[in-house]
Amino acid sequence: MDLGLAGQVAIVTGGSRGIGLACARGLAAEGAHVVPVARDAAALDAAAEQVRAAGPASTVLPLVADTTDDSAVRAMVARVVDELRGVDVLINAAAPPAGGGPVPALAELTDQAVLDAVDTKVLGYLRTARAVAPHMTARGSGRIVNISGLNARRTGSIAGTVRNVGVAALTANLADELGPSGVGVVVVHPGYTDTERTPGMVAERMAATGRSEAEVRAELARGTSLRRIPTAQEVADVVVFLASPRAVAVTGDAVVAGGGERGVVHY
Repeated sequence: MDLGLAGQVAIVTGGSRGIGLACARGLAAEGAHVVPVARDAAALDAAAEQVRAAGPASTVLPLVADTTDDSAVRAMVARVVDELRGVDVLINAAAPPAGGGPVPALAELTDQAVLDAVDTKVLGYLRTARAVAPHMTARGSGRIVNISGLNARRTGSIAGTVRNVGVAALTANLADELGPSGVGVVVVHPGYTDTERTPGMVAERMAATGRSEAEVRAELARGTSLRRIPTAQEVADVVVFLASPRAVAVTGDAVVAGGGERGVVHY
């Protein structure tokens, strides 16, 4: 199936690693011009080489920006519009992943920890969406995909649940406002995903529980219907479709890409 992404301009925040990088590669493979965005210039340059290899015919424009800084976000989007003549797709993936270590109890949870989680993942996504929306609505089309996570549907981490529910609420509001102008907005909830961060997450869980690496990985796998942890590229395949014009009928809603939640029914 031709996803209709060839020649489109896609910004991917958090594009230097993990799901964001996998999305950037997937978009380039479909012929989109890709702008990976991250804070670490060295990591971003290395990621850009992978994106170029995935889409040799695509323009790849890596840009350093911190999504907690509104002026930096606006400057980044202005440069994209100036150099690539517009924005068709925004993938919001710039946020630290949920860790595998101990979650602080209520008495130890600080205001700042929650504020930091919301500033990066909820307000960061808001800043980038706010900056690209006028360019999309002027064209009468566009897709925004917000990467959230299954903590939106779980208890156990106050900061994790609050930030992910916040992203879902942001998504629905943006979809209602921007939909009449032809812009679709979707939230994707990955679960545990196999990325370059996985060994560190597994090590944290091992330290917290005293279990072996094999036991920790088996526990994570048992929580999915697939009985394994999806890879970043498998999640990205879902995101790339949702970022395409083919997914126009999906907006304002959540799509789960976590390998299946056992024993749970959502309707």
